[in-house]
Amino acid sequence: MDLIGKKVLVTGAAGFVGSHLVEELVRLGVIVRAFVKYNSKGGLGNLKKLPKDIFDKLEIIGGDLRDIEGVKKAVESCDVIFHLGALISIPYSYENPRGFIETNVMGTLNILEAAKEFSVKKIVITSTSEVYGTALYEPIDEKHPLQAQSPYAASKIAADKIAESFYRSFNMPIAIIRPFNVYGPRQSTRAIIPTIIYQALTKDKIKLGSLTPKRDFTYVKDTVRGYIKIAESENSIGETINIGFGETVSMGDIVETIKSILEKDFEIETDESRIRPEKSEVRLLICDNKKAKELLGWKPKVSLIEGLKQVINYIKDNLHDYKSEENLK
Repeated sequence: MDLIGKKVLVTGAAGFVGSHLVEELVRLGVIVRAFVKYNSKGGLGNLKKLPKDIFDKLEIIGGDLRDIEGVKKAVESCDVIFHLGALISIPYSYENPRGFIETNVMGTLNILEAAKEFSVKKIVITSTSEVYGTALYEPIDEKHPLQAQSPYAASKIAADKIAESFYRSFNMPIAIIRPFNVYGPRQSTRAIIPTIIYQALTKDKIKLGSLTPKRDFTYVKDTVRGYIKIAESENSIGETINIGFGETVSMGDIVETIKSILEKDFEIETDESRIRPEKSEVRLLICDNKKAKELLGWKPKVSLIEGLKQVINYIKDNLHDYKSEENLK
């Protein structure tokens, strides 16, 4: 499917990945309807950081994924849906598991029911590598067992299975994208890479959780290309597709790499609030991206070193935003 000129709904558009996807879609000539969570202040999250020529082309709708009527209004007349909207904070999922089920599971169900009603031509549902839990074998392909090591992961597994059931039961044109750890400009300090960089730029001692878990980090623009290729491809219908770099690195290694780029040394102090419960910690994630390469012709382009440099430059240029973010904690 050629997306140019198509009307596309992006849920979670105000988020980190969502804003990058929206930006790229507009640049490609796609008509974008951005669905953002309604709030009384009219906050638009990362959308307000987009260039004006991009922002001015958006149709922005405020609402709540849990509201089926609001979701139907957002979906109506759209050709394609990119469903990224979700609660994503793993630590918060320990505090509010019900909220994660209501938003991530019921919200996805609402999107699927609306897509069915309006005969949407392609639906891309966002999963997460967290559904795999700690790797039982590596690299992790799409056939790896699913392990709910947090309420967040459980909610995403349930959402994936509901999407799969709609494909099998109603022959809907659904694909599931399963991104591994995404990083890049605009990401908040809730994520590990921005919190290391921001603290390293502003402090002599930084607070972090465990440094031993290993992750597969993928630059956001590579992930966005994965979304778009999945939407465009007929081969992706009914498929779950990993999008990840294919290499693993520990949190400690990330710290050392950032030290090297910045040419700065700093002390590390353990922040207990960032350490997951023992049975909940995912120790190792590494992506087998063979399916994405074969089905879509997708492969990552941005190396970890280059990506980290891009994030460092972005945070340097936007220190005030990150300082404001820190003050909200």
